[in-house]
Amino acid sequence: MISRKMENLVKNSSAIRAMFEEGRKMAAEFGSENVYDFSLGNPSVEPPTEVAEALKSIPDSYNANYIHGYMPNIGFDEVRGAIAESINGRFGTSFSAGNIIMTVGAAGGMNVILKTILNPGDEVITFSPFFGEYRNYVSNFDGVLVEISPDTSSFQPKLDEFEASITGKTRIVIINSPNNPTGVVYSRETLEKIAAVLEKKQKEFGAPIYILSDEPYRELAYDGVEVPYIPTIYRNTIVGYSFSKSLSLPGDRIGYLVIPSEIDGYGEIFAAAGVATRILGFVNAPSVAQVVVSKCLNASVDIGIYDRNRELLYTKLREYGYECIKPEGAFYLFVKALEADDKAFVAKAKAHHLLIVPGSTFGCPGYVRIAYCVDHAMIERALPAFKALAGEYRQ
Repeated sequence: MISRKMENLVKNSSAIRAMFEEGRKMAAEFGSENVYDFSLGNPSVEPPTEVAEALKSIPDSYNANYIHGYMPNIGFDEVRGAIAESINGRFGTSFSAGNIIMTVGAAGGMNVILKTILNPGDEVITFSPFFGEYRNYVSNFDGVLVEISPDTSSFQPKLDEFEASITGKTRIVIINSPNNPTGVVYSRETLEKIAAVLEKKQKEFGAPIYILSDEPYRELAYDGVEVPYIPTIYRNTIVGYSFSKSLSLPGDRIGYLVIPSEIDGYGEIFAAAGVATRILGFVNAPSVAQVVVSKCLNASVDIGIYDRNRELLYTKLREYGYECIKPEGAFYLFVKALEADDKAFVAKAKAHHLLIVPGSTFGCPGYVRIAYCVDHAMIERALPAFKALAGEYRQ
C-alpha cells in the first residue's frame, strides 16, 4: 500500500507528462511524422558547442577522485565562485561563492528552499497561470499554495488581489518570469509594485516574506525585452536558476540557488539549505554537470530558432481565429480554447493528432499551452491540423 498523499498524487499526475507519453504511443501507431506533439517543454535546440568542449576537457583537467568523489553538499567551491562572478558581471551585484548553492535543477532548488523555510500551514503565493508542479512542491512540506487569479488581458499579476491575499502566514511568493505557460515577462514596473506591497506587509506582520524567483527561462527573451533581476529590486529575494533551457540540458538536472547576504536570516537560511540539499536525498548536484556549466557561463543556445517558431505559430494561429498574446520569452504560446472546457478542447485536438496541454493544469481553465520548442518542420506539418480544428468550431 502506498501513502494516502501519494495515492492522490498518482491520480492527479502531471497532465504534461501524460500527454507526452500519449504522444509516444500515437507515434508508434500513426508514425512520428503524423503526430504533432506540443506537450513538453523539452528543448529542441542543441546545446552550444562549449558544452561538448567542456565535457571533452574534463579527463585532462580533473582527477577521478575529485570529479567522482563526495564534495560539500552545496557544490564545488570554484564552480560556485565562477557563477557568482558571472552574475555580478551581468547584473551589478556583489555575490560570492557564499551566496550560491548548486542544485539538481531549478525544481530541486525550489524544494530545498521550501523545505528550509516552510512550517506546516505556511502559505506560498503564486500568480496564475503557473507551472503546475508548484502545487506538489508546496504540498511536499505541508504548505498551502495561494493562487492569484489570472488577468487574461495581459497575464501580468493582479496586484490588488495579491495584496489582499497576503496574511500573517505568508512566507514565500513564487515569481516565474519569463513565465511558463504564457511566455509573458513581468515588467519592471510590476515587480517594483510587488516589492512595495511586500515591504509594507513585512512591516505590518513583523516577519520576512521572501520572493522565490524561478528562472529557468531567463535567457530566452525576444525582441530585446528586459528580464529584470529581482534581487536588485527586492532585498528578500532568493533565485532558483536552471541551465535546462539556456544550455539545453534538461536531463543533466543542474542549476543553482542565489541566497543573497542581504536577506533576513541569511546565515541560517544558507546553512539550512545546505542541509536540506543532503536530507532531501540530492546529497549534492551532479558533479560532472557542475564542472561543465562552470565552463559555459558565457554560452547560450541559438534562441533565433525558437523565435522563428514563435513567429510562424503565432501568426498562423491568429490567422486561423485563435486568440493569444504574443510571448516575450520562454517557448510557449498560451492560447484561448475554442470552447469553455479546455480539457474537451484538448481531446478534440488529439483527434487531429495535436498534443497540447489544458490550461487548467496551470491554474487557468479555458486556455491551452502549446510548446514550440520543436522542429520547425513539425510546426509546418501541424498547421493544417490547427486550421481544421478551428474549422470544426466555426461550423
